[in-house]
Amino acid sequence: MNLDRLPDAYTDTSSFSYHVDADWYDELDRFRQILSDDWPTAPMTDWYEAQSFLIDEARLVDSGRFNDWLDLFTGDSLYWVPVTAGGGDPRREVSHAFDDHRRLTDRVYWLRTGLAYSQLPPSRTRRLLTNIESLDHPDGLRYVRSNFVIHEMRAGTAKTYTGWYGHVLRKTQDGWRIRLKSVNLIDSEQYHENLTLVF
Repeated sequence: MNLDRLPDAYTDTSSFSYHVDADWYDELDRFRQILSDDWPTAPMTDWYEAQSFLIDEARLVDSGRFNDWLDLFTGDSLYWVPVTAGGGDPRREVSHAFDDHRRLTDRVYWLRTGLAYSQLPPSRTRRLLTNIESLDHPDGLRYVRSNFVIHEMRAGTAKTYTGWYGHVLRKTQDGWRIRLKSVNLIDSEQYHENLTLVF
């Protein structure tokens, strides 16, 4: 992309994402389709590697190491918590969270300031992962599905969230990194108070 030819309004990266365009949404549609397909059983080594990645990610989040968690994402990543079961169409439908890397960086920064009212006191969480499936696709990406249960304690109130994750991972020189993390709550269309915790 030739940055010299961009309109002035697009040179402010705080208000414009260079990679979120029509092609990006088309790719998201493709990811959703693959994540909903039936998959063959993965080789044990691939499955174990995918499981290890998810466990490491969960440990970072539950430990409040959000900067390290952010480092697991690619620069063109998406963190998505849809309202519509299975994802819906984010072009036309609202989401609980629809954060590209810039917005996700803002989210992590806000959590780290200690000034996020909805996280005073901060949530304490523990998550359980199960039913992990892995697919190494011909497109060079690794797709991972898993079920989760997250237990949250905040301000004396305990909550439980259940659903499934869809991860799309890209291999980099630093190891696998998250291109897409889709968090699909089983009660996604219901009213949820204070969804500022990191899923």
